[in-house]
Amino acid sequence: MVRILCFFLMLIFSGASPVDAAQEILRKASLIPQWSPQAQFAGYYVAYEKGMYRRYHMDLTILPGGPHSPSSEFLEKRKADFSTLWLSTAIQKRSQGLKLVNIAQILQRSALMLVAKKSRGIYKPEDMDGKKVGLWRAEFQIQPKAFFKKYRLHVKVIPQSYSVNLFLREGIDVASAMWYNEYHTILNSGLNPKDLTTIFFYEHGLNFPEDGIYTLEETFKKDPSLSCAFVKASIEGWQYAFSHPEEALDIVLKYMLRAGVPANRVHQRWMLNRMKELILPSDQQISVGKLQPSDYGRVAQELKESNFIKMIPDYQSFFVECDNRAEK
Repeated sequence: MVRILCFFLMLIFSGASPVDAAQEILRKASLIPQWSPQAQFAGYYVAYEKGMYRRYHMDLTILPGGPHSPSSEFLEKRKADFSTLWLSTAIQKRSQGLKLVNIAQILQRSALMLVAKKSRGIYKPEDMDGKKVGLWRAEFQIQPKAFFKKYRLHVKVIPQSYSVNLFLREGIDVASAMWYNEYHTILNSGLNPKDLTTIFFYEHGLNFPEDGIYTLEETFKKDPSLSCAFVKASIEGWQYAFSHPEEALDIVLKYMLRAGVPANRVHQRWMLNRMKELILPSDQQISVGKLQPSDYGRVAQELKESNFIKMIPDYQSFFVECDNRAEK
């Protein structure tokens, strides 16, 4: 009782109100994106720069992501409170015993695609039979291999680096690409979209939504309002970025330069526009952040059939939907 009295006396003499004091109490938290700064993560950088996390009483630190800082490892070792991960990666980690939970599925549509030159005689899926197809490492092969299985294609898989040079030099017939990244690089090389055949997996019943927001189950249970505050501030950041694209690009480019990442405004603008279409697809009536049970089941089933997981984690324990547990 004496402590409470002293606290209010201190507030009176300092000129601060209890409400002001409460607003100054910020909960520390950290985020690590799964890759280096780019418009793929614009919403988080914008939310930070515009003070949205602070409005939800958060003192957030955005850690540098990239190839040498696996976001799932940072989460597992408790070096970060929140991370972004692909849904397929997160299901694998949960199946392996890492008690992480999806608190917001940001991308509702897969951006992974296959690109071919029509000059190589490829106009439709069946034309890929017997062709050389560039694929990235194991977890990026799940969708393409499910696609090959669906159309009974026998292709020659060629390991593909993160460069599209092998495709441009015709070392392979078909390349893997992210719609918001490598595909734009291919177009910038001088190729015309009308001369390319593009295969989007979601158009073939193989939608594997990618980037989601994850935290450990124990972190969520310890303070659900913190996790939900992070989700709501992040979504507000994305909404602001889409409404103010040039300002968002200024912010993204600042983070890229700070991290020593080559910055190209035209490429980042393409990426931001594609992210808008992936997060807010016009043909879907889905709340931003909602992980659809059908998408989860599809990805998990393909992971199991491809022997990436032995058992499918329960959807109810994997996805935690935030309600009104975050207050400004």
